Amino acid sequence: MAKYTKEEILQIAEEENVEFIRLQFTDVFGNLKNLAITAGQLEKALNNEYMFDGSAIDGFARVEESDMYLYPDVDTWAILPWRPQSGKVARMLCDVYTAERKPFAGDPRRILKRAVEAAKEKGYVLHVGPECEFFLFQTGEDGEPTTLTNERAGYFDIGPVDTGENARRDMVLTLEEMGFDIESSHHEIASAQHEIDFHHDEAVNTADNVMTFKMAVKTIARRHGQHATFMPKPKYGNNGSGMHMNMALFRDGKNLFNDPDGENGISDLARYFIGGLIRHSKGMTAILNPLVNSYKRLVPGYDAPVWITWGRGRGPMLRLPLMRGEDTHVELRSPDSAANPYLAMAVVLMAGLDGIENKIEPPAAIDGNISAMTEEELEAAGIESLPATLMEAIREMEKDELVKNTLGEHITPLYISAKKKEFLEYSAQVSQWEVDRYLYKY
Repeated sequence: MAKYTKEEILQIAEEENVEFIRLQFTDVFGNLKNLAITAGQLEKALNNEYMFDGSAIDGFARVEESDMYLYPDVDTWAILPWRPQSGKVARMLCDVYTAERKPFAGDPRRILKRAVEAAKEKGYVLHVGPECEFFLFQTGEDGEPTTLTNERAGYFDIGPVDTGENARRDMVLTLEEMGFDIESSHHEIASAQHEIDFHHDEAVNTADNVMTFKMAVKTIARRHGQHATFMPKPKYGNNGSGMHMNMALFRDGKNLFNDPDGENGISDLARYFIGGLIRHSKGMTAILNPLVNSYKRLVPGYDAPVWITWGRGRGPMLRLPLMRGEDTHVELRSPDSAANPYLAMAVVLMAGLDGIENKIEPPAAIDGNISAMTEEELEAAGIESLPATLMEAIREMEKDELVKNTLGEHITPLYISAKKKEFLEYSAQVSQWEVDRYLYKY
C-alpha cells in the first residue's frame, strides 16, 4: 500500500513550504543523479511528464535516443532536513522510462525490480539489512578531500578518542528524521572508519535507503568540516569498507530460512540459496566489488573475505550468524561500499533463486579459522578464492550467464567495457610503490 498519493504530496509541499524538489535517479555505476524543479512544476513531475537528456548520463543512451522520462516514486518523498527551513527542499527517487513510455533497460532500479518480480512469482520476498561502512577524513584548506585524520580510535571506541562521534550522531538523527529505522552506529576497526546499520526491508526499499544514506552521510560530514568516503580501501595498511548484506526470504511475513530442526538451524531453502550464491560468487564479484580499488580490500589479514566459503565463524564469505527464529539470515560479507546497491541485490537475489530452483548444495561449511589454513589444506578442501583483480572479476562475469541475464543486454556489455577500460588505465599508471622499490635497483 502506497504511503502517499499524488494529491497528498501536493498538499504536503504546500503546507511545508517546499520550494524545490529533487528528482533523483541512479546511473549504472551507482552514482546518484539529480534534476531539480520548483514547486510550481511538481504536479507536472507527478504526472510523469518530466524529461531529461539521457545521453548526458554514462551508460544511459545514445544521442539519437536521448529523450527520457522520470517517473517519481511518491513513496520515496522526503524533505531534506539539512536544507533551509524556509523554502524547503524535498526529493523523490525516480524510475527511468524511454520516450516510448517503456521502462528503460539501463535503469539499475528497474533491474532490481525485475529480479524482485521474478522472486515474487515464486512466492518469495527478499529482505536485506545492509551494514554500511565509510571513512571520515579531514578536508584541506581549499575544501578538497584528503586521507588525513588525527584520530587513533578503533573498534567500538568512543569520544574523545573517536573524533567523528558528533558527526556520526548527527547523521543518525538526520536519517531518523528522514524515516530510517537505525539499529546501531559505532566506530569501526580502522582509524576514522565508521558504521551505521539500519533495519532490514524489502530489497528495493533497502537499495533506495542505501542511496539516500550515502547522500545524507556525505552532506552531514561536510557540515562538520569532514569528508565522508565510501571508497573501499582509501589507505594502505588499514581495513577497507564493506557493505555486508544480511538476507532472508519471506512469504506472508514468515522467514523461510528458519527451521529449528534443520542442520545449523536453517531450512533446506536457505541452504540452496547459499549454494546459489557460492556457485555464482565469482561471476557476481565485478558487481559487488566494482572498482580497481575494491581488490585492495579483498586481501588476507584485513577482515575481508578472500575464500569462497560459508559457515558460522567470522571469516567466511557467507556467514551464518547465531540468531535464529524469525531473525534467521545469511550474511554476505564480500560486497563493498562502492557497489551499486540495485545491481548488487539483483544479482545476489537471482543467484540465490537459481540455487533454490536447482537445489544447489553448498560445499561443507567451514567453522574454523580459514586464515590459518595453508594453501595445501585449502586446495585439499576444494576451497577457491574470489577474483583478485577487477579484470579477473570481469572475465568471470563474462562466463556467468545468470549474472549477464540479470543485468540485461543493455547494461552487460556497457559495464564490461567500462570496467575493462578502468583496469587498463590503472595498469598503465606508475605508482609511488614501484618508484620506491625499483628506481634505485634497476
